[in-house]
Amino acid sequence: MKPWLIDTMDNSFQIFKALQSYPYFITCDNSCRTMKISRDNSVRQFGFVLIELLTVILVIAILITLLLPAVQQAREAARATTCKNNLQQIGLALQNYQMSHQVLPSGSVNTTGPILNRPVGYHVGWLIQILPQLEEKSAFIGYDFQYGVYDLANRKIVNHVIPGFYCPSNPNDTWNYVGCHNNSESPIDTNNNGVLFLNSSIREKDLKDGRSHTIFIGEASDAGLLSWTSGTSSTLRNMGSKINSTMSTPNSFGARSHYGGRGRYSFEENSDVDGMGEYEIRSLPEFSNKSSNENKGLSPEERLFLLKVGGFSSSHSEGAHFCLGDGSVRYISQLTDDAILKNLANRHDSNLIGDY
Repeated sequence: MKPWLIDTMDNSFQIFKALQSYPYFITCDNSCRTMKISRDNSVRQFGFVLIELLTVILVIAILITLLLPAVQQAREAARATTCKNNLQQIGLALQNYQMSHQVLPSGSVNTTGPILNRPVGYHVGWLIQILPQLEEKSAFIGYDFQYGVYDLANRKIVNHVIPGFYCPSNPNDTWNYVGCHNNSESPIDTNNNGVLFLNSSIREKDLKDGRSHTIFIGEASDAGLLSWTSGTSSTLRNMGSKINSTMSTPNSFGARSHYGGRGRYSFEENSDVDGMGEYEIRSLPEFSNKSSNENKGLSPEERLFLLKVGGFSSSHSEGAHFCLGDGSVRYISQLTDDAILKNLANRHDSNLIGDY
């Protein structure tokens, strides 16, 4: 473009004003009577070119890649802290229960044993017995101990959701904290060597290994298909398998159809469950004169399968939380030696464990 010459004394000076908004370079001679206007090719338009845009996107992607794992780890650490606190609260409730009753609660209350993991029987579990110590006294009062946990009379309490029974890392709709009934895979019965088992009544003198060397409670990523009030594999586990190697419990009785939402159990109108008559929480029922329908309609193979309990597991990586008798919570690796785990689960084997 050729330069334009403009006489500043001429009315055409208005052109100069109009051109000021454009990228032109304006000069004048010594007398300043004329101006030379030319295109200034050094002036550039501002904006992003494709390579700059792609570079910005790449930098953002790299930052997200670096920061996302850290954010996820921070969230999991927070969830693990909540899980640990839940176990501490339950462990404290067990201690307060023992101070009030001089014994730990029974892991399961039933007229006969061993316990079959099916929705038939009395099966009052240990969690419902410590509700007053967990500030859930209204739920405890609302439970009718004249009837079993699967009876329609206890529908409301059984379906009561207690947030402290759930690990925030676990995606399942079941509670996640269970008691230790034995140090090996064995049916829930009166001769178990843990602290919470069938009709158990453990006193301080029975904890021969000491509280700090005995596991009371642990995690179960899938606590099973029965109620949190039941003293079955849904609230009791053993050290018969490595941590996280047992991720589910027997479900041959079709109990998944009994669930409707988080921890909610659907009762059947024709529930075949015996009542227990008048019942005090520390007064165990008479066994010899009480019939049971728990074995009704079962083949020997089915009965054997329903006696299986399972081990501890969690949704945390490479281990699970456990609450010891002294109220402390330890995160135990799934690689821990089996002998150590079995010693911790046995209340009176006299094998004291050091660091683990």
